Amino acid sequence: MSILALQHRLAEGLIVVLLFLFALLQLFPLVWLVDFSLLKSGDFFGSEVLKWPDPPQFQNYVIAWERGRIPLFLLNSLLVCGVSVAVTLYLALTLSYALKRLQWRLSKFFLIVILLGMMIPIHTTLLPNFIVFSLLGIRDNYFSLIIPYVAFSMPLAVFIMTGFLESVPKSLDESAIIDGCGYFAVVFKIIMPVTKPALVTIMILTFISCWNEFIMAATYLSNEDLKTLPFAIYKFTNQFGADYSLQFAVMVMGTIPSLALYFIFNKQIIKGIMVGAVKG
Repeated sequence: MSILALQHRLAEGLIVVLLFLFALLQLFPLVWLVDFSLLKSGDFFGSEVLKWPDPPQFQNYVIAWERGRIPLFLLNSLLVCGVSVAVTLYLALTLSYALKRLQWRLSKFFLIVILLGMMIPIHTTLLPNFIVFSLLGIRDNYFSLIIPYVAFSMPLAVFIMTGFLESVPKSLDESAIIDGCGYFAVVFKIIMPVTKPALVTIMILTFISCWNEFIMAATYLSNEDLKTLPFAIYKFTNQFGADYSLQFAVMVMGTIPSLALYFIFNKQIIKGIMVGAVKG
């Protein structure tokens, strides 16, 4: 074996080791979360980073599910996130097509204005939104979450979709228009299947941002029956302390939908981020 080939193998081995260590660092918070969810409440205090549950307290999940109103809060979160994701996907696809494909004078200006939204933190609009939603009578309502979730998801969604559309030949939709297709038919029958990786990426990113959001939900919702899954953690907090084991169990259950979506659409997410080649 030549010295050059040996150096090449050593470099590959070093990269593999570094990537493995990086993967362990990324997975550690999840392992730590599951580990602490199986402990007794009195076992949390100590110098150990991880503790072996002896025995594992699987009943923590049963208690958290029943006392934390997990089914109701889970349904509320799925409803809010599902509607937010669906509206974001529809608007991102149609708006991006209008901005990149249709020729009109102010398209670049509006694209820049929309992308500037990525510079605005979502929580800076808490007070203005609170006042506006109170005046409109929708403050304690699902729409008080769906509207800002969609609005703040749009800049990144449009950024991803317009970038992906750059790799899609214009000849696809031009030939469809020549064959008699209208713009909506072109968007949903020609463009949408081709841009599936970008749509899946937008879906995952929007879902995660909505699923984990708490401050807006805590500000706009006061009705217990409308609250989302993060509120279940507060079910196990009182003025004298908190039941950490049950809170960790709630957090583990809250991460399952996001992880499931990621594993299901893993390949599509990678394609969407890399903005790969167009399907034939």
